[in-house]
Amino acid sequence: MNNRFSLIAAVALVVLFTACSKTDNAPVVVPAYSSTQTLTVNFSTAKPFAFFGFKDSSLVVNTDSASAKWDFGLRFTNFVVNSNASGPGAAGVIMQDGVFASLTSAPTTGYAYDTTSTKLAIKDGSWYDYNPLSHAFVPKAGKVFFFRTADGTHYAKMQLLAVDYLPFTGPTPLQLAYKFQYVYQPSGGASF
Repeated sequence: MNNRFSLIAAVALVVLFTACSKTDNAPVVVPAYSSTQTLTVNFSTAKPFAFFGFKDSSLVVNTDSASAKWDFGLRFTNFVVNSNASGPGAAGVIMQDGVFASLTSAPTTGYAYDTTSTKLAIKDGSWYDYNPLSHAFVPKAGKVFFFRTADGTHYAKMQLLAVDYLPFTGPTPLQLAYKFQYVYQPSGGASF
């Protein structure tokens, strides 16, 4: 009986030391998250931009326009990215053709920046078709935006779903509602 107890104790000690000495150095995988948002923007080019940050999935107040809290801004049909001429961040953008769900990895190089106030990374008219009869701005099918965020270390992909006029009285609209879907990778990796 004593030998049997000694054998059980020895096996228990081996299992205990093996379990304790094993270290788990596997990286923690932070999954990408996706969202659909609606951003209200000014119709007039004389009004402020509406700024959006992927990290917090939120509108960024205009008083933070000189920060790296936002990744892109919109006013009328004009996009700005938080870099160079438009902001202090390191944001960049690439527009690619493809199916949103099928594009599962962001490019790591080749991003465009706002080099001047008239030479923007996203050219006006490159992402939409305008109908002069209905005055509708319709996002072009299959246009996917890849963003490197303002902090320079994260990636997001975005697709515009719709642009609608908000209700207005008078001859000119005051605001547009941009509906978009996006996926943000909080781990810093380029895979979605």
